Amino acid sequence: MTTERAVLAGGCFWGMQDLIRKLPGVSGTRVGYTGGDVPNATYRNHGTHAEAIEIIFDPSRITYRDLLEFFFQIHDPTTVNRQGNDRGMSYRSAIYYVNSAQKQMAEDTIADVNASGIWPGKVVTEVEPVGDFWEAEPEHQDYLERIPNGYTCHFPRPDWVLPKRDAAE
Repeated sequence: MTTERAVLAGGCFWGMQDLIRKLPGVSGTRVGYTGGDVPNATYRNHGTHAEAIEIIFDPSRITYRDLLEFFFQIHDPTTVNRQGNDRGMSYRSAIYYVNSAQKQMAEDTIADVNASGIWPGKVVTEVEPVGDFWEAEPEHQDYLERIPNGYTCHFPRPDWVLPKRDAAE
């Protein structure tokens, strides 16, 4: 099995991990901090890093585009530094691409989301090259599996789905 890596930030990492890990083709996830200025980031000291999720997936079972479309469905990419009750740079929306193909797909998906008119505003998601990913502490990994009624602001929004594309696209 060939795998690829995706790194996404969309607010509190607990809810993103809980939903994304269940997608067919996703073989692994871990939460952590990325996109900021503090080496060896921790929950108590992560500077300008975003709470993010690293995803290992099988592209023959789920495409990067499909991951991005789900990402845009489970968080609000139109709010700056905010998801639900969580506010601050840690909770920004960002895509950290690992190669030029991911960068192009991120830009194309954002353009399609904006053009759709479905979301409540224009996408503010940052698109940046992936950098260091500092794994979060054990108590943050798999949080909602261990604490099923724990806090989350992530949920699928059935109205925030892009129209299906032709296979040729």
